[in-house]
Amino acid sequence: MKDGKRTAASSQVYACLEKIKAETKQDPTVYLEQAMDNIKPKVEVRPRRIGGAVYQVPTPVRPHRQMSLAIRWLVESTRKLPNKAFHTYGEKLFAEIQNAFNSQGGSVTKRAEVERMAEANKAFSHLRW
Repeated sequence: MKDGKRTAASSQVYACLEKIKAETKQDPTVYLEQAMDNIKPKVEVRPRRIGGAVYQVPTPVRPHRQMSLAIRWLVESTRKLPNKAFHTYGEKLFAEIQNAFNSQGGSVTKRAEVERMAEANKAFSHLRW
């Protein structure tokens, strides 16, 4: 939703769900849930200030935050898709959900980047409390 256009945003999401149903012949909610599971991060880094230094400490992500990050990254990567290739936002959203279902696309790349950063900083995991 951009600039409070709730009805416009919801109509595009419903159009996307209809397209999922028509093209994949699957239940759209199950398809979307699987795509979101591929986007959700398991760990992330959080800054901790210890002794004047700031360390990036890997911490597990709570389920509510996992969903919040997944939705944010899905919308962000959908907006980055070129308008020239798609007619509506619903088509762009369908393409990004389809990529996420296949573990590809910008949102899955973002998740991999966050988890890779957490893996690189796992030496500081003992600083978590």
